[in-house]
Amino acid sequence: MADQGPSTPPPAGHDGAAGPLAGVRVIDITSVFMGPSATQYLGDLGADVIKVEPQGGDVIRGIGPCGNQRLGPLFIGLNRNKRSLAIDLKSEAGRAALLKLAQTADVLAYNVRPQAMQRLGLGYEDLAVVNPRLIYVGMFGFSQRGRYAANAAFDDLIQAACALPQAMALGSGDVPRYLPITIADRSVGIYAFGVISAALYSRERTGRGQRIDVPMFETMVPYVLGDHLFGHTFVPAKGDFGYPRLLTPQRRPYRTRDGYVCCLIYTDDQWRAFLSKVGRGDLFDSDPRFADITARTRHIDALYGIVSDELEQRSTAEWQALLADADIPVFPVHTFESLLDDPHLNDIGFFSEAEHPQVGTIRQMAVPSEWSGTPPPGATRPAPRLGEHSREVLREAGYDDAAIDELIARGIAFD
Repeated sequence: MADQGPSTPPPAGHDGAAGPLAGVRVIDITSVFMGPSATQYLGDLGADVIKVEPQGGDVIRGIGPCGNQRLGPLFIGLNRNKRSLAIDLKSEAGRAALLKLAQTADVLAYNVRPQAMQRLGLGYEDLAVVNPRLIYVGMFGFSQRGRYAANAAFDDLIQAACALPQAMALGSGDVPRYLPITIADRSVGIYAFGVISAALYSRERTGRGQRIDVPMFETMVPYVLGDHLFGHTFVPAKGDFGYPRLLTPQRRPYRTRDGYVCCLIYTDDQWRAFLSKVGRGDLFDSDPRFADITARTRHIDALYGIVSDELEQRSTAEWQALLADADIPVFPVHTFESLLDDPHLNDIGFFSEAEHPQVGTIRQMAVPSEWSGTPPPGATRPAPRLGEHSREVLREAGYDDAAIDELIARGIAFD
């Protein structure tokens, strides 16, 4: 970036790698899934991410295998390319250390409620005094302008709040369920990553930092209603809620003679080709349900039923061969196990193994973007042990060894 202001170059230990965010320093006061995913994206692109943790550390350190070493799989998967500073921000000395560190930071990210940051004396006004160029980003449940402002929020709660369980029930014909991934946390983390990058660009033009709120509820509502507002897009409504193609219980992996596949038939040409391949080509011109995408959407439950019946008649490999020249997407349904051996991912080296100094060999996934000019450094730093970099980071903030020893002796910093 053209003018890094108060920030410092990436410290030794990021393997000297650059990347598009080289020189950007991030103070990461986040935990669990949402915030750590956003900050890991920044670290993957070369930013120096300093993960600030309390004495007990991020709670997900303790989940899963090696949780007793505070390096469980969920933590490892969300916190590579970061340094860990363990410090008590509730103490005056800990708060002072954070403010000192903020003087050379570009971004401060947090994912507790803003009221908690205010109680710590770490609100935006407190940080802007020491560094007016700081991008101060909060990720939390709800906009601070509405009645839910002070409410706590977790992934399940936000899924419920934005009607995802209803969509799951309509699409499956079953009871309302949550998606079995942290879709809200991780989606908001991705959006926050984009927001932070845009804020850094804005700062290069204006020279000023700013406070930015990224609320989960307001981020996720367009995810759901973007597809399912449908007839209620119009005032008065011109139909019901729900995009029928997404909500039909027939939209699912189709059974073949020997497994399951995704087979997506969408355009006029694809429907005509599919019906011809299965010996029912006359249907496209004779059955009005196939006339155009409007008619097909209206009758999608029945049409997908036809597809389902046909796909049961052949093996997965037969369908892949039969539809290869029809430009109809067909893909076998992976399991978690088979995904690790996907031949395309093997082609590009997506999964790799690395030695973690505390827990041994780990499997990690690649940075999923490919750059021609400023490539990301990749996974150059494993997820840190709690407090692993406390001394290093405090030295960079201006503390000498005696002062650091005192903070550790007083139980304010931990290594």
